[in-house]
Amino acid sequence: MGDLDSDFYESEDPVWNPALLTIPMPGIRKMVNLASTMDDVIHLSIGQPDLPAPTHVVDATIAALQAGQTGYTMDAGLPELLEALSDYYGARYARELTPDNILITTGATEAIYLALTSTSSTGREFIIPEPSFMLYAPLVRMNGGTVKTIPTRAESNHQLDPQDVIDAIDANTCAIVLNSPSNPTGTLYPRETIEAIVQEAAYRGVYVISDEVYDHLVYDDKTYPSVLSCCSDLDHVMVISSFSKTFSMAGMRVGWLIASQGAIKKLRRYHMFTTTVANTPCQWAGVAALRGERHFVDNMLDVYTRRRDRVVELVRQTPYLEGYKPEGAFYLFPALPEGINGNNVALRLLKETGVCTIPGETFGPSCSNALRISYSTSIEQIEEAFRRLIPWMEKQDFA
Repeated sequence: MGDLDSDFYESEDPVWNPALLTIPMPGIRKMVNLASTMDDVIHLSIGQPDLPAPTHVVDATIAALQAGQTGYTMDAGLPELLEALSDYYGARYARELTPDNILITTGATEAIYLALTSTSSTGREFIIPEPSFMLYAPLVRMNGGTVKTIPTRAESNHQLDPQDVIDAIDANTCAIVLNSPSNPTGTLYPRETIEAIVQEAAYRGVYVISDEVYDHLVYDDKTYPSVLSCCSDLDHVMVISSFSKTFSMAGMRVGWLIASQGAIKKLRRYHMFTTTVANTPCQWAGVAALRGERHFVDNMLDVYTRRRDRVVELVRQTPYLEGYKPEGAFYLFPALPEGINGNNVALRLLKETGVCTIPGETFGPSCSNALRISYSTSIEQIEEAFRRLIPWMEKQDFA
C-alpha cells in the first residue's frame, strides 16, 4: 500500500484544486506516523495536555447527552455558552462584551480557518512571526494571499521586536497574525509588544488576528496580555481561543472567535457553510468549565512549571542545543548549530534512540536548524528521553 500523503502530493489528477498543493505535508504527522511503527518510543512531540479533563466537565457532557442535548444549537453557538464566555472575558479584561461578539467554532482550528480564509485573497499580505503554528501560512496562501515572515531566534528567547512588525506593514498588508504564548516556542509576548502592534495596526487599518489558545498556560505569576486588553475597540481584531489546552478538552472540539459584532455576523454566515455548529454536549461542558471551580487550571500550571524547569535544565546540559526559558504553553524550541538540518537530526534521533521530537522546518523555512520539544508528558518520560538524547548528541560532530 502506498504512502497516502506522498500519493496525493505527487498526483497531477486535474480533479484537485491546485490551491490544495499549497498545504505542506505536516512534519508532525510524518514523525508521529513513523513513531507508530516503532517500539519503545518516548514522545516529546505531542501538542496536547496529558492530564485528564476535570470531573465536572466530563459530568456536564454526560448530563447533556442524557438530557437529550444532541441536536443542533444556534449557528453562533449555545446561548448559555456565549453568555458564559462574554461574562468571563468581560470580567477578566474589564471590557464590555456581549454574546454578539462571539462565535463558537469546532475547536480553535475552525476559528483560525474562518479568520484567515475569510480575509485572505489575491494581493493581500499577512505578516506572520516565525516560527509559527503550521496552519497560518498555508491557509493564507491557498486563498491567494501572500505571507511576509518576521523571523525570531532562540538567542533572544524568540521574542518579537514590535518595530520589525511595524516596519513590515505596507499598502498590501491585510493582517498581522500573533500567537502568544506560542506554539512552537512557548514565548510570551510582553504587554508593550502587543500594545505597540495593536495600536499601529488600528491606525493603519490592518487587522490583528490573535491565537490565544495557551492564554492560561502562563508561568512565573505573569499576567497574560491579551489583545483584548490592549485594543481600544474590536474593529480591527479577531481573538481566537478554545477549551482544548486550558481544560484538557482537545478532542471535544469547542473553540471560539471574538470580534466586532459586524465581523461576527459575516463569520456566522461563513461558519454555516463549514461545520454548521460545534459539538452540542461539549458546549455544555464548556459552560461547566467556565462556571465551575478552577483548581484544575492551578494544578496544571504547577505540573507544567515543574516540567518546564526540568526541560530547560536538561536542554542546557545537551550538546549542540541552544535553549532559553519559555514563559508559556508547553513547548521549547531549541536551536541546533547554524546550517544543521533539523529534519535529519529529528529523524536520526527517532530511529536511533526512540525519542520523537518535531523538526523545526515544520514551523517555517527560517527554522530548519531547530527542534520542537513538548513537555506535555510526565517528568519520568522527560528524564528517560534525555538519558537517551544527551549521549546521542555527545557523539555527533556538528562542527
